[in-house]
Amino acid sequence: MIRHLRLETRRFAKTPLSPFEATLVAQAFGSGTLERSLTRVRRAEERIRGLASASERATHQAEGSEDLGGQVRAFYGRISSFVREVDLDIRKLREISHFLEDRPRLDAAAPTLVVAGFPNVGKSSLVARLSSARPKIAAYPFTTLSIAVGHADLGFDRLQVLDTPGVLDRSDRANRAEFEARAAVGQAASVVLFVIDPSGKSGYTLDEQERLLGRWREELPKVPIIPVETKADLFRRPTDRLHVSAETGEGIEELERTIRDLLRPSGDLPPIRDAETEEMPSSIEPTATGSTRARASRGRSSRRNRSEPR
Repeated sequence: MIRHLRLETRRFAKTPLSPFEATLVAQAFGSGTLERSLTRVRRAEERIRGLASASERATHQAEGSEDLGGQVRAFYGRISSFVREVDLDIRKLREISHFLEDRPRLDAAAPTLVVAGFPNVGKSSLVARLSSARPKIAAYPFTTLSIAVGHADLGFDRLQVLDTPGVLDRSDRANRAEFEARAAVGQAASVVLFVIDPSGKSGYTLDEQERLLGRWREELPKVPIIPVETKADLFRRPTDRLHVSAETGEGIEELERTIRDLLRPSGDLPPIRDAETEEMPSSIEPTATGSTRARASRGRSSRRNRSEPR
């Protein structure tokens, strides 16, 4: 029974939730629901362990088979009551686990680009251009109903690219998909790519899109946000912002450079020339035998040969 209860909590004990996952779970199931269910199931495990120890001692002191049978029946009766008390919690833990399985599992050590904006502004098309993700693309709003993840190569690191559902500027009446997109922006993003459609094809005005961009900049001052105007093959405004077209590829290379520059690791790597000219420690020479010196010499030569371009 203890092993069974541990299996129910293992998913949460083995890998604690990231801030992004914790935010999603709190929104979907209520704040503190996961923690309360975990606490009750773990308390039931402790009670069963204590009851087992006490009942084992009691069976050794039983006087006859009738007394022993009574001890056993009492033990299983109390265990059954403990399990019934946490039955709803076990179901809730399974429900939360399935919920998380339907969401992308992010690598906390890898940088994350979150592509966000209003519905039908071209987010999914842009994600398909930038990464390995293949989101559903259609010419009507709210095509993307859940978060999808792809990956891209930055040249120095692997980038996670999240495609998010469309978000409207209505924080008080957001649906679950919108909330998940907002959680990705606030909790998972290393950089946010805010996609703006100036062509009017999305069905949302520029004022609405600019208002949402301004609100996010105020609410998330520490998160870099890149505003990019998409559908440049259809319409282009005279602005200083990046203009891209997922259809023709216009501006994609410049956008990738901008993302790389924001995420490039700080600090300099040691010069390659230092590694090429590295010598064996001089303290080895006086005591080295001829064969040892020969092996060291061959090792230096081998390193120099390996470092030369082929």
